[in-house]
Amino acid sequence: MSMPTFDPGDDPGPDFVKLLDRTGRSIVRELPGQFDAGHATTVLALRTIDGVVLAGDRRATSGHLISHRTIEKVFEADRFSGVAIAGAAGPAIEMVKIFQVQLEHYEKVEGKELSLDGKANQLSGMIRSNLPAAMQGLAVVPVFAGYDRRRELGRLYQFDITGGRYEERDYASTGSGSLHASTVLKLGFSDAMDTGAAIDLALSALWHAADEDSATGGPDPIRGIYPVVANITEDGFARIDDADLAVRVTALTANLSTQYGGV
Repeated sequence: MSMPTFDPGDDPGPDFVKLLDRTGRSIVRELPGQFDAGHATTVLALRTIDGVVLAGDRRATSGHLISHRTIEKVFEADRFSGVAIAGAAGPAIEMVKIFQVQLEHYEKVEGKELSLDGKANQLSGMIRSNLPAAMQGLAVVPVFAGYDRRRELGRLYQFDITGGRYEERDYASTGSGSLHASTVLKLGFSDAMDTGAAIDLALSALWHAADEDSATGGPDPIRGIYPVVANITEDGFARIDDADLAVRVTALTANLSTQYGGV
């Protein structure tokens, strides 16, 4: 098999997968009986003075179809950490369940809790092992966050499909609407942010992501569907009640109505 050649002005770029596609040697193949797996988007995490806040919208899509309106994307990993999923919904939820069991097993065997860095490394390895499936379109890219009792602060981690693990200082977002959510987080974040302000900012970020990205679902007061939001502090993982979120969403929409002049 001869190697492909390119003219000086026809640089194929650094993307190896696209190079294979271009030369007709793609390693990505459609599976027999082509299907469109449900995908979950968008999730985010941000640091507060007390810990971290995790949040995710409730929509899952299959192509242009809304396959689920109330999917759960934010899960308790253990008492002091949580994981929010984006990507192929089935493999992502299965990965979370295995992750939960592994953390519980470690604590029972060793008699102590795995460090937050250790938990992030464990999740990184699981994502790396999913790479063959990711190359078939079943990518899983979560956000992991928790309260580090050794350092007494909240910490958050972002990943890529190869298992690359990156600790973020202030906020992180992944999924199809992450670009828009990250912009809102960047503009609204402050070091002195308490839990209430962080929840409001997370809801605003998800609303703006949904406004720009059709795969992200915004709050739906008519159906009583609100994002899943969790707070992780020295007291542990706690999910925010929908009743509290409903009040905050009402205030958010009132502010947005004023901002956009009722247009």
